[in-house]
Amino acid sequence: MSLVNTIKNLSKNHDTSIASLEKELDFGNGTIRKWDKAYPSADRLQKVADHFNVTTDFLLGRTNQMHLTTKDEKDIEKRMEEIKRDLQGEDGLMFSGEPMSEEAVESLLDAMEFIVKQTKVINKKYVPKKYRNTDDN
Repeated sequence: MSLVNTIKNLSKNHDTSIASLEKELDFGNGTIRKWDKAYPSADRLQKVADHFNVTTDFLLGRTNQMHLTTKDEKDIEKRMEEIKRDLQGEDGLMFSGEPMSEEAVESLLDAMEFIVKQTKVINKKYVPKKYRNTDDN
């Protein structure tokens, strides 16, 4: 199924139209329909995924799993806490020889969390079926 069709189905399931979704996400009129011919930016794709509480891989048809499992979410949260603790160590974090502001560190952590989630979803695709856990706990 194409990206646009997946978004249409999700919109229908949430009793909303594509036009109202675009308005709510501050996209221009007709933006989503244009994605039949050109892929959206990662930022816009993530906005749609967040709106429907699904993964970007689900939107792109890379997986049938709409959400990460509870265990996955806990693993990601634990990993992000470890990373945050390391980044906020006594030496601080530097970028181009200058200390990073608190806002810059938070932005970096947000990006890293996205990467960890995407990696988790992608890795799930390659686990042999006999080792996959099919429940959400």
